[in-house]
Amino acid sequence: MVALENRLIDDLGRSAKVDGHDCGSGEANIFIFTSDPAATFWIVRQTLKREGRLEAVTAAYREAEGEHYTVLWPEGAAQVFRVA
Repeated sequence: MVALENRLIDDLGRSAKVDGHDCGSGEANIFIFTSDPAATFWIVRQTLKREGRLEAVTAAYREAEGEHYTVLWPEGAAQVFRVA
């Protein structure tokens, strides 16, 4: 998890801020602050693809003060996303 987080920090550079991670309840999360979730995920997606982890990931975003998440990946997913 920490190694992936460090790769994301390197790959995202100043375009977004990797703000840590948590693990528990059968899931692991990496939190990223960005003003452009779609563009940021495009970069993250390339990193995940290189690492062989893309298919195991659900990626979602919400407004900083919001509660509702919008799923970016997998494309077309109808699931409700929550951080446990």
